[in-house]
Amino acid sequence: MNDGSRCSLVYFVCVCSLPFSSLLFLPPSKMKFQVIELLFGKSTPKQMIPKVTLLAVFAILLFTVTPLSYPLFRYSSSSLKNKESKPSSAFDDLNESASLPSTSIKKCDIFTGEWLPNPKAPYYTNKTCWAIHEHQNCMKYGRPDSDFLKWKWKPNGCELPVFNPFQFLEIMRGKSMAFVGDSVGRNQMQSMICLLSRVEWPIDVSYKRDDYFMRWRYPSYNFTMAAFWTTHLVRSTEADSKGPGPTGLCNLYLDEADEKWITQIEDFDYVILNGGHWFTRSMVFYENQKIVGCHYCLLENVPDLTMYYGYRKAFRTAFKAINRLENFKGTVFLRTFAPSHFENGLWNQGGNCIRTKPFRSNETQLEGLNLEFYMIQLEEFKIAEKDARKKGLKYRLFDITQASLLRPDGHPSRYGHWPNENVTLYNDCVHWCLPGPIDTWSDFLLGMLKMEGVRSAEQRLHLRSH
Repeated sequence: MNDGSRCSLVYFVCVCSLPFSSLLFLPPSKMKFQVIELLFGKSTPKQMIPKVTLLAVFAILLFTVTPLSYPLFRYSSSSLKNKESKPSSAFDDLNESASLPSTSIKKCDIFTGEWLPNPKAPYYTNKTCWAIHEHQNCMKYGRPDSDFLKWKWKPNGCELPVFNPFQFLEIMRGKSMAFVGDSVGRNQMQSMICLLSRVEWPIDVSYKRDDYFMRWRYPSYNFTMAAFWTTHLVRSTEADSKGPGPTGLCNLYLDEADEKWITQIEDFDYVILNGGHWFTRSMVFYENQKIVGCHYCLLENVPDLTMYYGYRKAFRTAFKAINRLENFKGTVFLRTFAPSHFENGLWNQGGNCIRTKPFRSNETQLEGLNLEFYMIQLEEFKIAEKDARKKGLKYRLFDITQASLLRPDGHPSRYGHWPNENVTLYNDCVHWCLPGPIDTWSDFLLGMLKMEGVRSAEQRLHLRSH
């Protein structure tokens, strides 16, 4: 993938360990949480810390920082609900890794790199996490290999730490996060619930019992996580259950955001938007309540505008709808398209995904539908981000496309359901096994959230120095 094609490059600061004793020049009552306040946005009254001291602390943090790891937040372990299961040795290793010797600071694009072996993974199992959907529970349903679980993403030029649930929950204290999109977005949220389960299990606070619209709350951190399922981001209805294709025909109202999510996100601090796979199905496009075209609808006198027309319009409408919200003050993450990996046929024509290890970056490339969807997202993101910036809103590119492209081994295939179920279930090369490669998406997200904290600290220091 050409780095120059990116419309937004996210940088990650690889910061490393500083003995906590070296911060003893701070007053003892403030020493424990000074790093958190600087990094993650809690305001510090000017009278508490002189400007010179504040600048000195930030200068040190710019080169070394004490990781927000388990020893600092030992009290969080009391909130574990699953006390009968002792944390695995892999998770102990994860905590220890936060105290490794320091390395020099580097900035890099965390989304470009390679998959490297990681014998310490995974950090949970299908037996320790109840949040895994049956169709992604690959080990339960007979997947014979397990090497696909033992990989770690290595960016070119720096390190991306493995997801630390203690850090994440501390950053999210008192905040909220919404996953808006299709079932791959729900797959991602379930992965995060499993990763966070070492710290705390959430409470179901959904408004009603509906697996497509779930809300979870982590009481010890006052953190709420929600999933809002929407197939196309815009309003859609089924036009013909049979239709010209194997999945029927639907109507897409390309200038109307789907009310099931746009009316719910205004109070959220973070919104993670995604979409893609549903746009390959047969669709009729409406704008201003009139048919303007379609994708493989085979209707007389209706021009075929292709799926890409609908995809672009849907994201444009979704972004505009967010930017028009009067009270929304959160950060929008566009989680880019996650490629599927069907080989030897389409999903309904015997296609499957039976590989057992990742590609190297020189063994495959983004092309065809995957490339088109990805480029459309980047182009619409750039337009929306420019408009949002005028209103003080923040947009961030959560670019998992390249890393996911290299993981043909991470899908359920035929191992996501009982083989004797009395329903027709096709090989699944769209969703991701849990545990599996999708867990790395949380590594990316935490890295981006840390960078947000650094940005906030830099901005405050800049304001106070003038």
